[in-house]
Amino acid sequence: MARHALRGSERTPLDGARSVGKAHPAERLEVSVLMRRHSGDAFKNRAMKLAAGDASDGRISREEFAKQFGAAPADVAVVRKFASDHGITIVEEHPARRTIVLSGTVTQFNDAFGVDLQQFEYAGGSYRGRTGPIQLPDEWAGVVEAVLGLDNRPQARPHIRTRPSRPSANAPALVSAASSFTPDKLASLYDFPDGTGQGECIALIELGGGYRPADLAAYFANLQIATPPKVSTISVDHGTNQPTGDPGGDDGEVMLDIEVAGAIAPGANIAVYFAPNTDAGFLDAVTTAIHDTTNRPSVISISWGSAELNWTDQTMTAFDEAFQAAATMGITVCVASGDDGSSDGVSDGADHVNFPASSPYALACGGTHMEAANGTIGSETVWNDGANGGASGGGVSTFFALPAWQNGMEVTRAGNARSALAMRGVPDVSGDADPETGYDIRVDGQETVVGGTSAVAPLWAGLIARINAVKGTSVGYINPRLYQNVASLDDITNGNNGDFFASPGWDACTGLGSPDGRKVQVALQ
Repeated sequence: MARHALRGSERTPLDGARSVGKAHPAERLEVSVLMRRHSGDAFKNRAMKLAAGDASDGRISREEFAKQFGAAPADVAVVRKFASDHGITIVEEHPARRTIVLSGTVTQFNDAFGVDLQQFEYAGGSYRGRTGPIQLPDEWAGVVEAVLGLDNRPQARPHIRTRPSRPSANAPALVSAASSFTPDKLASLYDFPDGTGQGECIALIELGGGYRPADLAAYFANLQIATPPKVSTISVDHGTNQPTGDPGGDDGEVMLDIEVAGAIAPGANIAVYFAPNTDAGFLDAVTTAIHDTTNRPSVISISWGSAELNWTDQTMTAFDEAFQAAATMGITVCVASGDDGSSDGVSDGADHVNFPASSPYALACGGTHMEAANGTIGSETVWNDGANGGASGGGVSTFFALPAWQNGMEVTRAGNARSALAMRGVPDVSGDADPETGYDIRVDGQETVVGGTSAVAPLWAGLIARINAVKGTSVGYINPRLYQNVASLDDITNGNNGDFFASPGWDACTGLGSPDGRKVQVALQ
């Protein structure tokens, strides 16, 4: 059978990982195959116009999107036949998501995709993986854009930071251990418009951990929220709500997301999509939320990610196209920009940005350190707790081109050295993220204070839900309008996240700044 390499599918082992032998030939796995979009050129034209700030094409319903831009029946048939020829089972078909999920053994997938799956071990555990590209049959040329799930390495990490027992040596001297905020208090400090997000749905993407309903009930009762938000669970690729009992781990991320979004928009339905922490699981959770015709989320909050160099090109492209689809359907996607400053936790000495925040169709959410008293914000600076703490993720993408709405922006380095922004800059906006001035939450029966840009994505998602409810329709893809209405945000001009420094206007630490909620509402009318 003639084959060709799937462009952008090349994989290398995780740093420090080594092969300990071939994956067991009888091991069963599931693989997500992403097909091309029907009427792809028309879809790209729509997305490009939105990116340029032109919404004249209007938005499209999920149902109509599936008809116009889902996978073509002929392409689905090609994948079906290929699966049948190799004895591989079709588990699910989702033409709207352009996804077919296949189930088979290691031997079957090795043969089908010309790979040699190995078992790798590294300091953090083990995973099934591959090196080099995926090989596709020539009859799939142009039909299939990505094949995900052969490699099941942990793809992302949560962007949550727990407050240390004592203030760090680099924390501002005026901060006391008692400085923390409930989400509704932060909404008040940021002057969010009144409302509860009634009738909206906020989607949360989770790749591990879980929540306990009793904790949520106690938390919202403590906030004196008479009618707490409805929280529903959606399983993706066998992911489940599975609390681990570790409040400092994935449970903390899940609870933070639900409690921040739910406290700010208690009238909204909070739909939590649980999926495995793999490239396939992550993307499938996102596309499931986007195309969910039952819950119909109008805003999606994502608090997981990792540096761009950890992703294959096929995966980043697939996510970006999913976010483009969300934009055409009027869905806002808020993504945490990361908690490791300008390096994004990579130890090669270079600057890195976090993905999927770096997609131009995501609202990338960075972090600040806030001081407030008597119901008023006293000051906000870039969140940076020093080398042993965390810092607002931000910088310049090496993969995504400069979006039109960032033309003319500059990055600022030490000594006020400025240079033109040449590729997609991260973040777009910001909000309180320093655990020293963090969020009061409840997780696994414990009251604690946390921070991280993980808190900022659901903070902005809650704001968008309130605005959507009042407006009576979703505001959708908001990046171009925010850059056209910079006065709707409070500019952060002090601090750095490592190699990048805050400056007047957009910067690679806190973007355009933190929200002035009512002004944001006016800007998005």
